[in-house]
Amino acid sequence: MKTTKKPQARRYRPIDKSTVRHKKWLRGLQWLLPGLLVKRWLFVSIIGVILIVLGIAISARLTPVLFISRLIGNVLDALVTILPRNLSAPIALLAGFVLLWVGQKRALGSITQVLLPNQDRELLDLLVSHRKLNRGPKIVTIGGGTGMSNLLRGLKQYSANITAIVTVADDGGSSGRLRREHGVLPPGDIRNCLAALADEEKLVTELFQYRFQNGEGLSGHSFGNLFLTAMSEVTGDLEKAIAASSQVLAVRGRVLPATLDHMVLWAEMEDGRYVEGESNIPKAKGRIKYIGCQPENPKGLPQAIADIYEADLIVIGPGSLYTSIIPNLLVPEIRQALRDRRVPSIFLCNIMSQVGETDGYRVSDYVRVLDEVAGLRLFDVVLVQKHLPSQRSLDHYASFGSHFTELDRDNLINIGCAVLTANVMKEKSNATVCHDSDSLAGAIMRWYNRQ
Repeated sequence: MKTTKKPQARRYRPIDKSTVRHKKWLRGLQWLLPGLLVKRWLFVSIIGVILIVLGIAISARLTPVLFISRLIGNVLDALVTILPRNLSAPIALLAGFVLLWVGQKRALGSITQVLLPNQDRELLDLLVSHRKLNRGPKIVTIGGGTGMSNLLRGLKQYSANITAIVTVADDGGSSGRLRREHGVLPPGDIRNCLAALADEEKLVTELFQYRFQNGEGLSGHSFGNLFLTAMSEVTGDLEKAIAASSQVLAVRGRVLPATLDHMVLWAEMEDGRYVEGESNIPKAKGRIKYIGCQPENPKGLPQAIADIYEADLIVIGPGSLYTSIIPNLLVPEIRQALRDRRVPSIFLCNIMSQVGETDGYRVSDYVRVLDEVAGLRLFDVVLVQKHLPSQRSLDHYASFGSHFTELDRDNLINIGCAVLTANVMKEKSNATVCHDSDSLAGAIMRWYNRQ
């Protein structure tokens, strides 16, 4: 006969009430932290209460003033006879401040519950986080593609003053179709960056990234691309469309196109071929000799240029070297603003090579190409992944001709480029690798804080 064991009762550790009370007091003291803009308004409230009482007395033609003062004096004399002055005064003050504190806190809590009914975080946490992020450094990132999105997801934990400047040269996929059919600037990279910077708006972000699988005319399009296209046509301007979308997604920072001109990339290969179109350049599978665009000198977006000049930190990359990063540098005003920088700047080198763009490239090759395009060094240091991916990932990339970007220190020393190595890689279950958002942002901010 099969018997079953009686389940043992779980043993719970007794809760130390004194520890709980201690934590509550410590948490209460956090309201006194500087910069929360709470203490000053509590003090204003106290003054307001006093003035209201005084105003009521004066409005009664001063008749009850003497009576009230005598009544208060009699009450105080009675209290002093019961309790000594050195006890009654502190007790009265403490009770008054506690009542005021509780009243203010409960009132704010009620308002928060109405305005943010599904918010798990307490008001104090939100205030501390808001003040911290708003006081964060002004960071400008330049690039495009999924690499930029991963970077922004990490950086938004350190600052709300982020400007992501992205390329608008994309002509493939959903963005390319919308560009050809509606004459709008490609919204793909902008959509990805907006979603990455969204603040806890998970459902809206998933909706923005949703890609239609069926339907004539809709298949292959993402909702975000269609939304930005519609907003561009309604507002008549992609910049205004992005601003409106940023409000919907509660974006920390802002996303800006490098230019509002319709940029078309072209490349001249070492074998003499001329290839036009951002999506066609990698498909040509040749070594790129020159890269340019039409129009030859696209006009930079004024806000993007102003943000570069006002930045505290500039981050270039990661992303496809020739089709995500360099297109931004082909805008003369942006290139000049980066040349004129007076703040720390860092370049994030790709972990793996991209077939048709950076075949056989080592870290120094990335630096050399950027130097040639810009005319001088635009960054102080290059950040490189420290360790190799697993053999499984290396084999996966080797199957289609990609390789790990080798760190060639000797060549970098020869061209005077400083190197920062860190473990900023994440391996996925499908054997692909990408930059880890938290690790990458942490490495950048630690380097920035040392400057």
